[in-house]
Amino acid sequence: MTSAPSFPLLISAVQLQSLQASGRPLMVFDCSFDLAQPSAGMAQYQEAHIPGALYADLDQHLSARPGDPAASGGRHPLPSREAFAAWLRSVGFNNAMQAVVYDRQGVNYCGRLWWMLKWAGHEAVAVLDGGLPVWQAAGGAVQSGSGPVPTAPGDFALQTPLRRLVSVDTVQAQLGSAAQTIVDARAPARFRGEVEPLDPVAGHIPGALNRPFSDNIALDARFKPAELLKAEFDALLAGRDPASVVHQCGSGVSAVPNMIAMEVAGFAPTALFAGSWSQWCSDPSRPCAQGA
Repeated sequence: MTSAPSFPLLISAVQLQSLQASGRPLMVFDCSFDLAQPSAGMAQYQEAHIPGALYADLDQHLSARPGDPAASGGRHPLPSREAFAAWLRSVGFNNAMQAVVYDRQGVNYCGRLWWMLKWAGHEAVAVLDGGLPVWQAAGGAVQSGSGPVPTAPGDFALQTPLRRLVSVDTVQAQLGSAAQTIVDARAPARFRGEVEPLDPVAGHIPGALNRPFSDNIALDARFKPAELLKAEFDALLAGRDPASVVHQCGSGVSAVPNMIAMEVAGFAPTALFAGSWSQWCSDPSRPCAQGA
């Protein structure tokens, strides 16, 4: 008997509806968030979410708690893999489950949980293409309120990481090397150092290429077609080895849509510098560049 296929990258609203109806082990996570108003994500979730979805808060669940010695750096440091696995177990998640993640912000936040599950060794995790707006447009049901309460802990166990995490020391050691191509997902004005609303220093890592994460999304709120994404990344890299790409942004969150887009385009998985600009610029001895 052939097992049902898992979804390791994207899932459409129609596919998710079918998956819900199939009765297969499934957990859906709403990752809606707002950096300027951190409480807004929970308010949005309580107003409307996919039935059965749990809320995953960027600050509380997808970033390190104070005192975690294994946390990465930056404004939204990754927790240790062990701490993350403990949270997954606390919400009832199991290795046999398909995970689906979504938000309302163009994959800006749900990509973080997609990447973290891959980092924990879980292959069956997909981003709902288009997020909640497309779900609702496709006739998907929503509910309000605080959502489900886990009735029993899960038994999730860490597996070999499926995505690569790069430290600030590695980025600095390989600066200027052909073995490393940094792709910065921040808005062009932040990349050029013209504005900096969140971090103490404006600018970018020397040699980085700029690819705003929003460039991956089409007018219908879904990811652009694979062939278009490939052409755009080929133009950005201009002959550089795609395997050398290390993604970053301000704090390691909005870099992930670029990673997902490269995989949609057919490239092999690339690396993430989770500390990103917020960690890089925290040390005044590190070089900073400005301009295009």
